Amino acid sequence: MAPFAARHGRGGLVAAADQLASLAGLEMLSHGGSAADAAVACAAAMAVVGPHLCGLGGDVLAMVCVPGSEPEALLSVGRAGSGVDAVRLRAGGAITMPVRGDVASVPVPGAVDGWMSLLARFGRLPVATVLGPAIALAEEGFPASIMLSLASHLVHRLPGAQELCPSGPLEHGQLVRLPGIARTLRAIAAQGRDGFYGGEFGRGLLALGAGAYEEADLRRDLADWVTPVRLRVWHHELWTVPPPSQGYLTLASSFIASQAGLGQDPDEAEWAHLVVEASRAAGHDRPAVLFDGADGMALVDEDRLVAAAQRIATMAAPPDVGRVQQTAANIERIGEGDTTHLCAIDADGFGISLTQSNALDFGSHLIEPATGIFLQNRGVGFSLVEGHPAELGPGRRPPHTLSPMVATSPRGELSHVVGAMGGDAQPQILLQLLARMLHAGQGPAEAVAAPRLALDAPGAGPFRLWWGDDLSVLVEANAPSAWMGGLEDRGHAVRAIRAFDPTAVGCAQVITVGAVDAVPLSTGAADPRSPEGGVAAR
Repeated sequence: MAPFAARHGRGGLVAAADQLASLAGLEMLSHGGSAADAAVACAAAMAVVGPHLCGLGGDVLAMVCVPGSEPEALLSVGRAGSGVDAVRLRAGGAITMPVRGDVASVPVPGAVDGWMSLLARFGRLPVATVLGPAIALAEEGFPASIMLSLASHLVHRLPGAQELCPSGPLEHGQLVRLPGIARTLRAIAAQGRDGFYGGEFGRGLLALGAGAYEEADLRRDLADWVTPVRLRVWHHELWTVPPPSQGYLTLASSFIASQAGLGQDPDEAEWAHLVVEASRAAGHDRPAVLFDGADGMALVDEDRLVAAAQRIATMAAPPDVGRVQQTAANIERIGEGDTTHLCAIDADGFGISLTQSNALDFGSHLIEPATGIFLQNRGVGFSLVEGHPAELGPGRRPPHTLSPMVATSPRGELSHVVGAMGGDAQPQILLQLLARMLHAGQGPAEAVAAPRLALDAPGAGPFRLWWGDDLSVLVEANAPSAWMGGLEDRGHAVRAIRAFDPTAVGCAQVITVGAVDAVPLSTGAADPRSPEGGVAAR
């Protein structure tokens, strides 16, 4: 039985990694707003209370499912500025993208365009109403969460961070006010995207970029509505955003696992082994095939995936998998990747799965000084290899880890709204959730709270999981007793991590759609790995 209860609602649900954001979304539903209004209100609130996870300086990807229609995908992914290219970085001796402190790794932020596009198509309420809770949190203040207070130690000395950290690292519960963010949100409420890209923030970004961006880069709308990638697995249709997102890996690994004979008992060692091997089989060529403009449906072609499943040995890992000495030095891992996910559904059954992110904790550690907005470093996903399809170039979008998804029933109705944070591991987390819910019959709270494992290559660097030759399996300490020994017996390198560790195995949110006595009823679960998370229901 799950130690964390699910929430049920007939009038809508919002699940997020911070209860203040969930309540912001619920307020929109109470005002008669749609799931889009709730999702944007929640996302904007998360940008205020969770700047270590996401913000106005990052990106947004979403799956949207309107009753009676097939799901749609929103890619609001930033593009590299017109003044950056791989030649300059290679000339300076770089072989991979800079992680911190270089605007070359800062695409123009796509989050605000994503919010505006969602509201323009599906919103019912005025933008000012939707952004109202976030504005109030920024102006009036909010108590710093335990995770924000810990993360603030990373950035409190950075130029421009003084609005967030006026007197050093934050204390847990300390009141935080962000007037620059509030001012920016008010400008967006009054002027739409022009209040952001053409306003105080946009002018500051151009100045900070010192030639990396042109005004035309900021005038270009970054929100694109595109055809999702889809695949039938476990009697459901799975839908996700297409490349440059890595979402295809969720679908591919789920299909491979089903073809390889994944059982219905997650406590078995064989279940853990096949989850690992399905993830490896789906993602081994990710660096070569994931780029802006890649054909997502070709990447989940069934013939391709059946061949991958046939290469999996059901009893042992391939011989190239090494072992890791179990020492105190590798018991725990401090994660670099941070993101947030939220789910929303309204009384009409309209559901949204939305993921937004700064990429790595506070992103590039560059801050637009006038507004105090932290800038993402999503550009670390670009390649600097000359001629690589994901090579850095003006106007290009980098390979992206964000992987929101939805599932529909055999009748074509929305059944699951699912997503997670977790960097490269997002598809692995989602595979485990889907296998538990769609195949093993677990409810959302049980599935979300269950122990997890994740592949990790410490030497590979951020967002380069599959490039490392030191690949091992991280296993939460509360995992079934069969997992650790069973994986080791099958040749896997295994590292123990603490239980409920979001830095290693992410943090997920789930809403399922069903009915009780013919009355529509939604059920939501927020991951206990987020101490501040919660589900708000009507």
